[in-house]
Amino acid sequence: MNLSDSRTAGQPAESVGAQPLARLSAAEAVFNAIRTDIESGQVPVGGKLSSEAALSQQYGVSRSVIREALRSCTALGLTVTKTGKGTFVVANKVANDLTLGQYSARDLTEARPHIEVPAAGLAAQRRTHEELETLRHIVAAMTTETDPESWVALDSSFHAAIARASGNKVFASVVADIRGALAFQSETLNMVADRQHASDIEHQQILAAIEAGSAEAASEAMAEHLRAVGVALDSILNK
Repeated sequence: MNLSDSRTAGQPAESVGAQPLARLSAAEAVFNAIRTDIESGQVPVGGKLSSEAALSQQYGVSRSVIREALRSCTALGLTVTKTGKGTFVVANKVANDLTLGQYSARDLTEARPHIEVPAAGLAAQRRTHEELETLRHIVAAMTTETDPESWVALDSSFHAAIARASGNKVFASVVADIRGALAFQSETLNMVADRQHASDIEHQQILAAIEAGSAEAASEAMAEHLRAVGVALDSILNK
């Protein structure tokens, strides 16, 4: 299979799974192909995947795209990467939880509502004009961003900006600490559960409530966003 680093319309859908390939980014297509090879046993547990350079040549994409796909395989518990040795298959089915850096998906799911919901409510009451402009800029950029990696960076920036706008240094510090894990989670959900468009809409609703100065609406919009993320995670883990 040979893919481009942009949208990969026109390639056979059956080569990367059930979703129409026209909707997939190159990283999603590579991820689906590798996942299918692992789950089908074509690459057995204990087996080693080809090198990044070899996979890059095989699929006709950049090594950054390969790394993005491999990170999602690791997050799903299918592979582990050993520095200097390569990436090895450790399971042929998705793990019970996702590994997201130093935290797990379960860690985030349990903690985020207690941090980000009240932070959104406080941001609606306390945000400055400059902070509101920052949020508007991030949301506008996300809705037009076509590069998956750039979108993920904007996503974590959005949540961090809300925490800062809350005026609560504890909330701001905690969200800053988990930004890396949030990015891993967003990246994986976008690939596996096609979450990007839905997240854009949910972020717009959160922003609208913060703009309106409604703490109740902002808290509820953030809670709904986190519930949707939880549903998407469950759909991955319970397949």
